[in-house]
Amino acid sequence: MHYSVMLDEVVEGLNIKSDGIYVDGTIGLAGHSKVILSNIKNGFLYGFDQDDYAIEKSNEVLSTVSKNYKLFRANFKDMKQILKEEGIEKVDGILLDLGVSSPQIDDSTRGFSFMKDSILDMRMDKRNELTAQIIINNYSEKELLNIFYKYGEEKTSKSIVKNIINKRKEKSIDTTKELVSLIKESVGNKYFNLNHPERKIFQSLRIEVNKELDVLETVLPDAIDLLNKGGRLVVITFHSLEDRIVKQTFKKYSEVDSIVKGLPNIPDIYKPKIKLINNKVILPTKKEIDINSRSKSAKLRIIERL
Repeated sequence: MHYSVMLDEVVEGLNIKSDGIYVDGTIGLAGHSKVILSNIKNGFLYGFDQDDYAIEKSNEVLSTVSKNYKLFRANFKDMKQILKEEGIEKVDGILLDLGVSSPQIDDSTRGFSFMKDSILDMRMDKRNELTAQIIINNYSEKELLNIFYKYGEEKTSKSIVKNIINKRKEKSIDTTKELVSLIKESVGNKYFNLNHPERKIFQSLRIEVNKELDVLETVLPDAIDLLNKGGRLVVITFHSLEDRIVKQTFKKYSEVDSIVKGLPNIPDIYKPKIKLINNKVILPTKKEIDINSRSKSAKLRIIERL
């Protein structure tokens, strides 16, 4: 069963107009988009996803609702350029759901899950060359330490990396099972069972493979620029690094530029571009977490274009 995270909150947050133009930057299995599309009788929906399976499945879902949509197999960082090529300069709402989709986690061949044995892959877009296997076997000690500390915030990274470097001298580390065993061996049973460092190591590899934080920093200003006055941007994050980037970007664009703060007449160029719809982050309800445990770490932030 596929559950769309914070579906009601997303739909309410987008403040949908029936003739509006909307973008789902991470369409997945079209759970959110199906509801958006059903609410825009005279509008249009553009959907993006890097995953060919997601595009195929969401097309099946949306085609039962309306013809007013178009899907692109592309990273959402390219949405501004692609929409421009479609003749679209402004839109009324954008959704970015930054989680790994359930099919990607559940598909044992994709290498996203530390609970399923498969080749270390983790590519959201299978056309890309870089995989987790390449990173584990080719990145230098310094590079591995950097991504594990920075993206995983894992304090035992040093001993894990040392073990990886030693192991790969004997043979390449190719599977998720091999990597999990190696992590366990590096930190000891007690720490492993209490702290689950494999979660953080797998997260950091996934972020590096897909350049997720770089892409997020690129897309947020573009998304803000794409919005019509009164248009909404809704972002769901699933870990603190993503949420920090979203929070800081929204703060920057919702405040008067520090260069002119305090001046009696502030030029338009320095005025805030957005207003925060929720000052406090929106979290899933207990009821939702009980139904869908994967929603537990989700955080939702909404802004409106001024």
